[in-house]
Parts: sequence; C-alpha cells; structure tokens
Amino acid sequence: MAWAVFIVLAILTIGGGVGVVVTRNVVHAALALLVSLIAVAGLYLVLFAEFLALVQVLIYGGAIIIVLLFAIMLTRNSEYPRITDNKQWPLAALAALAFLGILIPSFLINRVDGTSAQNASFTGIGESLFTTWAVPFEIASLVLLVALIGAIIIARSDEEEN
Repeated sequence: MAWAVFIVLAILTIGGGVGVVVTRNVVHAALALLVSLIAVAGLYLVLFAEFLALVQVLIYGGAIIIVLLFAIMLTRNSEYPRITDNKQWPLAALAALAFLGILIPSFLINRVDGTSAQNASFTGIGESLFTTWAVPFEIASLVLLVALIGAIIIARSDEEEN
C-alpha cells in the first residue's frame, strides 16, 4: 500500500516539475509548482516525517506560492517582449537525461536496506528552531519581504511614469 502511494506521489511530483518547465503561462507554472510541492509533502508523510510535511505545506505550498503569485500580479508581463524558445533546450534536455542516467544506476547499486521509521520529538525540533536556526529563518523571511516590497515598488513606479 505504501509503495503504491509512493509511486503516485512520485508521479505527481515529477509531473508538477515537468509542468513548471514545459508550460508557457507563468500562473500555470506556479500552480504546477504547487502540485509538486504538495506531492513532496505527501512523500514526507509516507516517510513518517510529519513535521517536514507540515512545514512543506505551510511554508512552501502556502507562503512561497503566494509570494510568487503576488510577484506575478504586480509585474507587468505585457510590457516585456514575448519570450521565445531558448535555443539551448536540446542541450539542457540532454544534460538532464545524462544526470538521470547517472542517478538511476547509483540508486540501484547503493540500496539502503533495513531502515525503520524514526519519530523526532517536536520539543527537540522546536528548541532547535528557536535557538540554533532562529537567525537563518529570520534572514529568509526578511529576504522574502524585501522581494515583495521590491515588486510593489517596481509596479508603482511604472504606474506613476504613465
């Protein structure tokens, strides 16, 4: 049962990632990214990492996608020239397939057997987040805030010029 759920979630994760890369619409790419991020949260649940699944849904699935959609809404993509196909996509596809060709045998050769589910205590995670990792989290939140304010300033300055 867990194997079937893992396969379905892996297909959703990979499909969402492919959707981000393939689609021409930026909003559709953001929604495909959301599908991929939620599927990754499901993979965390299959691995019994409930805290990581919760963080994945709240931070990545919620906050990052909302900031991305705000940035899309606040920038005017109609003023920019239409983006054409990148001429280097065959090289990028070849590099991705080569990387996949290296990853698959390495996973098959170096199998991890005998793993069991381990539960981390939420108390230990909370103490670590508010002591050791408090400053990096605050810096990340400030970077996201500055990016959002920058998008608002860029959008407002274009309106005032017109």
